[in-house]
Amino acid sequence: MKNTIILFLILTIFSTCKKEYKAREALKISIKKIKIDSSSVRAIEIINDSSIIYAGSMGNIGLITNSGEFNTVKKIVTDTIVPNFRSLAYTKEGIYALSIGNPALLYQYKNNTVKIVYKEENKNVFYDAMQFFDELNGIAVGDPINDCLSILITRDGGNTWGKIACEFLPKTFDGEAAFAASNTNIAIVGEKAWIVTGGLKSRVFYTPDMGLTWEVYNTPIIKGKNSTGIYTVDFYNKKQGIICGGDYTDKFGNYANKALTFNGGKTWELVSESKAPKYISCVQYIPNTQGKEVVAVSTNGIFYSKNSGRSWEKVSDEGFYSIRFASKNTAWLSGNEKIAKMNIY
Repeated sequence: MKNTIILFLILTIFSTCKKEYKAREALKISIKKIKIDSSSVRAIEIINDSSIIYAGSMGNIGLITNSGEFNTVKKIVTDTIVPNFRSLAYTKEGIYALSIGNPALLYQYKNNTVKIVYKEENKNVFYDAMQFFDELNGIAVGDPINDCLSILITRDGGNTWGKIACEFLPKTFDGEAAFAASNTNIAIVGEKAWIVTGGLKSRVFYTPDMGLTWEVYNTPIIKGKNSTGIYTVDFYNKKQGIICGGDYTDKFGNYANKALTFNGGKTWELVSESKAPKYISCVQYIPNTQGKEVVAVSTNGIFYSKNSGRSWEKVSDEGFYSIRFASKNTAWLSGNEKIAKMNIY
């Protein structure tokens, strides 16, 4: 009986031990581009394995199928205003696109009907990114107004949105803001979210409870100018994350622009300093690789890391603003007048 119990415990231990993933030494890729006329596209999201949604700079919201065909394209104009979209999110019920600039307009596209579910008028308004925690709870972030980040919250699936008062948020510094580079200023894992800033400060704002309470952490990422700071963040799980950025006006300069955390964002370690990629607008973990494989993109090209971001190699000179993975071997990218599907072999 004793031996049976010991054998059972050994089998249980082995069955619960997860086999360590061995990262691919290099990525071999193919890219199929789709022309998006007269529109800069910084916001894309994966719907499923066969389709994506995007929002562009000319008020265009579109659905693209796996074959590269446009299934739906909606052009939005409101009172002669053509919204420039850089924030995009979705639920099973609808698509949400948020414009930059004054006035800020948040559109809901649901049941083939478009309506404005939030409007904000202020000379300093500028929204940068948006995501949903789940089917009911969503969040959007914009540049500071009145010494705090502009943070919108929905609790009803996007039908209504409200702005968090500054008294419930950490104070921002003069010259601290966010970048609307790729709709990845926000990373979400469960009920936790991390929001990144740049400018004269490069920090990470953290909420463990979908926006109810907040903390803020310093980072070693380059700061000091309006164009420097953190442009993008991703978390593989609630502990492991990566932040990247640099200086958009000096995209080949030697800057502290990549950092890792393994304690949920409390502290950050600079990696691959003064080495390419030296400017990054979007970084994403490749799914199902145990946080080892990471891809970063910018107008400088596409870069791959097999060791969680500690070192990188260039896999393409093709420049993009943003990337999202549908699977371990498939991703979608967006850029100036283009969207592309990337296959990894």
